Amino acid sequence: MRTIDFHNHFYPPEYLEALRVGPSAVRLTTDDEGNPCLHYPGDTNVAVRGHRDIAFRDEVLKRARVDLQVLTLTTPGTHVETPARARELACRVNDAFATIVQERPRRFAALATLPLNDPVASTAELERAVRGLGFAGAMVFSNVNGVALSDERYWPLWERADALGAVIHIHPTSPVGVEAMAEYWLMPLVGFPLDTTLAAAGLVFRGIPERFPRIRWVLAHLGGAVPYLAERLDRGFHAFRECRAHIERPPSEYLKGLYYDGVNFDARALRLAVDFAGAEHVLAGSDYPHQLGSIRGMRESVAAAELTEAERRAILGENAARLLGME
Repeated sequence: MRTIDFHNHFYPPEYLEALRVGPSAVRLTTDDEGNPCLHYPGDTNVAVRGHRDIAFRDEVLKRARVDLQVLTLTTPGTHVETPARARELACRVNDAFATIVQERPRRFAALATLPLNDPVASTAELERAVRGLGFAGAMVFSNVNGVALSDERYWPLWERADALGAVIHIHPTSPVGVEAMAEYWLMPLVGFPLDTTLAAAGLVFRGIPERFPRIRWVLAHLGGAVPYLAERLDRGFHAFRECRAHIERPPSEYLKGLYYDGVNFDARALRLAVDFAGAEHVLAGSDYPHQLGSIRGMRESVAAAELTEAERRAILGENAARLLGME
């Protein structure tokens, strides 16, 4: 049974070196074990060996029997930099990903990172990544320095993504109001799934999936609270005129057409996502090698969920292969 890990993260060494040399909005230090630490507003990431050593990572996946990973950058993203620096770093990351995929095509694919604080440059970089580097699309963040993905400044990007039939994987980042999440790691534990939920609801109510129907949207962490709150969003559609301004059908009908990655290792939550959107819209994901990530958790949640063998095959690899054009 082929296993494709759709949600995981890698910091190319070229990117880390660029942060070290600067200029950058990200402060780089080193911990006692020699790992680079990326400090940025709202969070810190420790880049352990699996984040930055592709040969080591390849061996980890071989032992874990993961056939393919779809590499993406992770927070803070390039959009925390100046627009010029964001463009430079996004190109550097994508070129590094392309080299990895070229050298290890049986083990890795990739989604582009974009300089999201420059929508025009993001549109051009998506075009380059898909047509020039062979990527299926890009990973974007749930907000861009507080600006919603549904904002009209991003419509040209979605228009280009639609023309390309691109995959757009929405990954959370620090939400607006993050200062209320300073204790107990509430920002990644609660803020991340909250911001994914806000991004998805905003896009749907603004009519973006209806306007750009060829984009294959993927929501991280089983869509945050989307499967749980979909009925409430539908009630809003019927109750409030504003919620019907840009769409003709209840939000759940659009949300069921999105994809949901499985980085929530509760088998009951996975089953809820399957009941909501169908097994053909759920993708295995590990969040490797983050502290909250787990390749074992990815496998065990799929094994423990009440699924048919056909549904397990679809979630573990077939759906991702179809999205990536690898069938």
